[in-house]
Amino acid sequence: PLTHSPPLLFSVMESLEKQLICPICLEMFTKPVVILPCQHNLCRKCANDVFQVRPTQVYVYGGRFRCPSCRHEVVLDRHGVYGLQRNLLVENIIDMYKQGNTSKPVPEVKTDQPMCEEHEDEKINIYCITCSVPTCSLCKVFGAHKNCNVAPLNDVFGQQKVELTDCVSMLVGNNERVQAIISQLDETCRAIDNSRRQKSRVCETFDHLFVLLEEKKSEMTLRINAEQEEKLDYIRGLRRKYSEHLEGTAKLLETAIQTMDESEMAVFLQVTLNAGTNTSHLDKVQHGYENMEHFKANFDCQRKALAQISFRSNFLSSIHDEHP
Repeated sequence: PLTHSPPLLFSVMESLEKQLICPICLEMFTKPVVILPCQHNLCRKCANDVFQVRPTQVYVYGGRFRCPSCRHEVVLDRHGVYGLQRNLLVENIIDMYKQGNTSKPVPEVKTDQPMCEEHEDEKINIYCITCSVPTCSLCKVFGAHKNCNVAPLNDVFGQQKVELTDCVSMLVGNNERVQAIISQLDETCRAIDNSRRQKSRVCETFDHLFVLLEEKKSEMTLRINAEQEEKLDYIRGLRRKYSEHLEGTAKLLETAIQTMDESEMAVFLQVTLNAGTNTSHLDKVQHGYENMEHFKANFDCQRKALAQISFRSNFLSSIHDEHP
């Protein structure tokens, strides 16, 4: 058999110890697990602590985190850390190391078993089913639980642990469903937020309608202004002619009055008066010439059509798109 000197053996054991140290707690592995697929090890508790650093992913879609040794991303199933495989080989090596490391013994971890509050020297070793509390044997024989139904602590522990495991699985499933609903709601929010462009399209459609109405308004206003100016020019010209005719008849009237005062017959007869009262050569304004009512716009049909403006259904839109 091979033999090693104490310094060499100590070096080998020290090197082995470094391989059995958890990179998170820097203590020797406790219930080590295999982190697939990189094959590095962590304590189950440390793995759970690392996993729960991101609380939004706890028990949601299994979750994921990075290996602290190689930063490889680890994807977990719906059981989370508890779904990882335990590394029994590493556990056995740790047990053998603790037994064989005489130069550097590993202190045993002592677990303090809880003691009964009523009987300080008695350990809690049974479970009261009636009161749903752990207790000691003296409490069953002489104490407050003597008339209660009790069971071995190990049996109740195993049963409740199974129930708790089922409860955890149920919570994991419920959280998965809730997360799926949340993801669907987030997707719906994004879809609704993206539909803002529909508002822009509607506003653009109304803007085009406003432009069309403004163009039509300008066109019809120009037609009214053109006829208005044409009629005003005609009426102003006709008024000017009648004014000139009135001035001529006024002068003729003045001459006639002066002639009436002439006493000499020869002089009176020498005056020739041209009758200027005839207005037949002047145009007459027809009745209703000033009326502009024929430019009245009728928007009854358009008003009804505008009042019925609404959104098209997808079915009608698809028909319109196929047969424009």
